[in-house]
Amino acid sequence: MIYIDGSYGEGGGQVLRTSLTLATLTGTPLRLDRIRAKRKKPGLAAQHLTCVRAAAALCNAECKGDALGEIALDFIPQTPPQPGEYLFDVTTAGAVSLIVQTVLMPLALTPGESLIALRGGTYVPFSPPVPYLQQVFLPLLERMGVSATVELVKWGWYPRGGGEIQLRVTGGGAPRGLQLRDRGELTQVRGLAVVTELPSHIPQRMANRAENVLRDAGLYAKVEPRREKGIAPGAALFLTAEYERSFAGCGALGRKGLPSDRVADMACEALLQFHHSDAAIDRFLADQLLLPAALASEESHYRVADVTLHLTTNAWAIEQFGLAKIHCSETEKIISVYPTG
Repeated sequence: MIYIDGSYGEGGGQVLRTSLTLATLTGTPLRLDRIRAKRKKPGLAAQHLTCVRAAAALCNAECKGDALGEIALDFIPQTPPQPGEYLFDVTTAGAVSLIVQTVLMPLALTPGESLIALRGGTYVPFSPPVPYLQQVFLPLLERMGVSATVELVKWGWYPRGGGEIQLRVTGGGAPRGLQLRDRGELTQVRGLAVVTELPSHIPQRMANRAENVLRDAGLYAKVEPRREKGIAPGAALFLTAEYERSFAGCGALGRKGLPSDRVADMACEALLQFHHSDAAIDRFLADQLLLPAALASEESHYRVADVTLHLTTNAWAIEQFGLAKIHCSETEKIISVYPTG
């Protein structure tokens, strides 16, 4: 049994998700203690508990401590990961993208087709929004040999949730390594300004503002305004920068009292900050690529915008399973992943 201290480094949910993924893939019994110890409310919240139950469903794991608020968990896989059709409901606005992070690689490495319906929050604070998965994360994973798509069925916002996505995975291959020190020239910037249960002039205003701000900065962008389905009011702007060899994504959430122009400004400021750097990978994608890189058949090297605590914590969690050695250069901002499996 592998013991993981959930308070290590950032002490958040990423240690839990990475550990569950690798325990599911390797069949290794896992004991997690002090789960999310450095968060305001430690222990398993609804989205983390859903990650546990999703991983357990894939490998028929026996679990002890799989309850809301628990700070210790025993997770004992009984079978290899099983492809198929699954439904997982967070029941809150917890981010469905974090469930995707947990189940994607076990299914991608297992021969067979899988369809997973996930319900919860599709665009919530401090988590990758679904457009990020669709336009940044999964397209780059496709270049590494991982075949998966996400369809957004219904939007869900904090605090109501109620969103839904469908994840399709074609499994059976081993991911390739990633060599991405230079992103190349910018080829296009596109965006999505979306609202639910709000007037249609709001997404149009966000889209116009974003296009104007980026044009003033020398970037041409096409931002699509949409009024979509959802059970509660919500608004967001998401921008994708596509380069010759990479992608980057930045967004901003609306909230009551925050002008739509300010939402657009926030997303544009984040995108321009990345664009004016020499990074090939944005700070959010940097740690999300560690798992597929660690499971690849070749080593990986990529230049990131920042070596964050989130990234180094995830690297530590992966190394506990002995599947890869990971080096994070603070000076050159190069992440090197050397698979050992």
